[in-house]
Amino acid sequence: MRVIDAFVEELDLGKLEFTSVNPHSTGRPAYHPAILLKIYIYGYLNRIQTTRRLERETHRNVELMWLTGRLTPDFKTIADFRKNYGKAIRSVCREFVVLCCQLNLFTQTVVVIDGSKFKAVNNRDNNFTQAKMKRRIEEVEKSIERYLGQLNSADREESAIAELKITRLEEKIEALRKEMQRLKTIEEQLNESPDKQISLTDPDARSMKSRGEGIVGYNVQACVDAEHHLIIAHEVTNIGSDRAQLSPMAELARTALNVEHLSVIADRGYFSGEQILACHQAGITTYLPKPQTSGNP
Repeated sequence: MRVIDAFVEELDLGKLEFTSVNPHSTGRPAYHPAILLKIYIYGYLNRIQTTRRLERETHRNVELMWLTGRLTPDFKTIADFRKNYGKAIRSVCREFVVLCCQLNLFTQTVVVIDGSKFKAVNNRDNNFTQAKMKRRIEEVEKSIERYLGQLNSADREESAIAELKITRLEEKIEALRKEMQRLKTIEEQLNESPDKQISLTDPDARSMKSRGEGIVGYNVQACVDAEHHLIIAHEVTNIGSDRAQLSPMAELARTALNVEHLSVIADRGYFSGEQILACHQAGITTYLPKPQTSGNP
């Protein structure tokens, strides 16, 4: 806790583009960004991801009570801080890398690159590709045909139960027709999308494979120091494959470390002749296994 406190207190938050560092002379002052940044870093180090849990911890956790001076911002304030200061938080990460360099924690210019898939709020039903859209439209059309057949059968019956059945079927058919119109509108947006994919809740989230199953989310790339396992550089992309990420991430790591030559280790998912050549031309040595493209012995 003292490390977090000392690190944040030494930062020039105004220079890092945090507003509200100097409160207005009138009105109730907002929470100082240093307090919210300490809560954010504490949550990161202790794997507390949700803002509601962070709010609860400020009420019960003695470490956070000491760190924040017993201030208890609500979850909305913490969430807005994380949303509004994304660029400034990235600058804080760069300051941490600079501090690690000053402490000689990155003496060996060997880094490891890997990616992790993070699920978005957007679920599968609100993510559309051309194949998924075609399948969804066919399902709605089949349902409409089935209900129309049931409606014809009910029309031949003469009873009060048949009338109720007809009313219920007509309501279902009308709902399906509205769903079909909605799907047609989404299909137009899908055709205008550059990558022929659209997500309704998180517009930049994309469908990708993770551990053998499909998720809608992001591919978070991280470059880690091989000796102390500290994150040197990170980037969030919505491209599901790692094949095009080797050279960009290696360049980010070399810029962060401020070195001319760098050695990079990655798994076979990063193997690409173009990426390896780009690293070689930039003075970056790569170590990664060649993928087995054939099942033949």
